[in-house]
Amino acid sequence: MKRVLLPTVFDSMASNSSVTSKKQRLKDDASFRRFVSLASITCLAVFLLVFLLRMNSSSNFEVPNSDEFDDVLPRSYNRSLINRRLNLPKQNKLSIELEKRNQMPPRNLDLYPSLAKDRITVVLYVHNRPQYLKVAVDSISQVVGINETLLIVSHDGYFEEMNKIVEGIRFCQVKQIFAPFSPHVFPKGFPGVSPADCKEKDDAAEKHCKGTPDQYGNHRLPKIVSLKHHWWWMMNTVWDGLDETRDHNGHILFIEEDHFLYPNAYQNLKILAALKPKKCPHCYAANLAPCDVTARGEGWDSLIAERMGNVGYTFNRTVWRKIHKKTSKFCFFDDYNWDITMWATVYPSFGNAVFTLRGPRTSAVHFGKCGLHQGQEGQKACIDNGVVNFQVEDVDKVANINPDWEVRVFENQPGYKAGFKGWGGWGDKRDHQLCLNFAQMYHL
Repeated sequence: MKRVLLPTVFDSMASNSSVTSKKQRLKDDASFRRFVSLASITCLAVFLLVFLLRMNSSSNFEVPNSDEFDDVLPRSYNRSLINRRLNLPKQNKLSIELEKRNQMPPRNLDLYPSLAKDRITVVLYVHNRPQYLKVAVDSISQVVGINETLLIVSHDGYFEEMNKIVEGIRFCQVKQIFAPFSPHVFPKGFPGVSPADCKEKDDAAEKHCKGTPDQYGNHRLPKIVSLKHHWWWMMNTVWDGLDETRDHNGHILFIEEDHFLYPNAYQNLKILAALKPKKCPHCYAANLAPCDVTARGEGWDSLIAERMGNVGYTFNRTVWRKIHKKTSKFCFFDDYNWDITMWATVYPSFGNAVFTLRGPRTSAVHFGKCGLHQGQEGQKACIDNGVVNFQVEDVDKVANINPDWEVRVFENQPGYKAGFKGWGGWGDKRDHQLCLNFAQMYHL
C-alpha cells in the first residue's frame, strides 16, 4: 500500500507565498523597465532639444536680434570647437602655426619672474614697417618702470624682419601674438586675395566674381581691410583670449609701431589711471597724447578731459565690455579705419560723450608719415633716413602730473562724429562675418 503525503497547511501557505512573491517581483521588474524606458526617452529628448538650440544659435552666426551682444564671460580658447561653431576661413599651415605660437608663454621670464600687482599691461600692435618698429621699441626700452609689466606685441600676419626685432627685446617680459586670419597670411583666398574676387568697381553679376561693394561701389582690398580686422582681432584676443590678460581687470595701454614714448609715459599713465575715478568719473579712458596728433600739449597746470584719441590710449575691462556689446555697429560700419569707426558709430552709441583724461604735456608722439597698409612696398621707406629726432627734455624723463590739479574739459572739439557715413572700403559681407566671428570666438 502506497503512502500518499498530503500537503499540510504550512506547505500550502508557503506555496501561496512563493507565488505571490514571484508575481510581485515580476510586477516590480516591469515597473522598473517602464521607468528606465521613460527616463531614457526624456533624457534623449532634452539632449536633442539642447543640441538643436545650440546649433541654431551658433552654427551660422549672424547679427543678434538685439543691437548689443550679450555680456558673457570669456572661455578658454578651443580651436576645434571654434572651427565647428563658426564659419571661419579654412586655415593653411602658416595660419595654424601662428595660432600655436599665440599659446606660448612670454619670454624673458628668467629676467623678470614677477609682475607688479598694479601694472598697466602694454600692447604694441604692428604691421610691416621695421624702421618704425625699431624706433618705437627703442623708445619703450627707455620708459621708466617698463620692466615691471608685460609687453604684448600683436602682429598683423608674419614678417620675418619684424619678428626678429621683437625677439631681440630684453628689457621686460614680452609676448608675441600673430593674427592667424590676417589677409597677409592667406595669399590665395579670403581673407586674402582670391582669383575669383571682384576688383575695383566690377559688377559681380556681369563678371561672375565674388564680393559685395562698399557704399561707393568699390570692392574690398585685402591690405586695406586688414587694418580693421587686426585691431578687432587683437582687442578680442587681448581682453578675452589670452591666459596672461583674460583675468586682468586693470588698464591696458595700446600703442602702434609709429608711436614714440617718452621716458615718463608709464609713470604718468599710472597716475592718470588712479586719478580718473576721482577727477573725471565720466572719462572712459586715459591718453598719453592730445587727440590732435600734431599737438604737444598746452603746458598748463591742469589736467585735460577731451575726446578720446588714438595715440597711447588706455582703458579697463568695464570699457571693453561696453565696446564689445557694440560689435554689430563696429562690424557693419562702412569704413576700413578702426578709429573712425569708433568715433563715428561706437562711441556715439554709448549715449553720452566719451572723454579721456590726459596731462597738459604729451608723453607720446605719433611720428608716422605713411599708413600701416603701405608697409615696405615700393622703393621709398616710410621714415627719413631711418631716424626720428625728438627733443626729450628733463621734464619728460620723470612723472610730471600733479594729482592736485583741476580738470579742464574740452567740449565740441572737431573730428569724426555721429552722422559721418564712413570712407568705405568695408562693404564685403565676408569681412562683416569674419569681424562678427572674432567677437564670438572666445565666448563659445
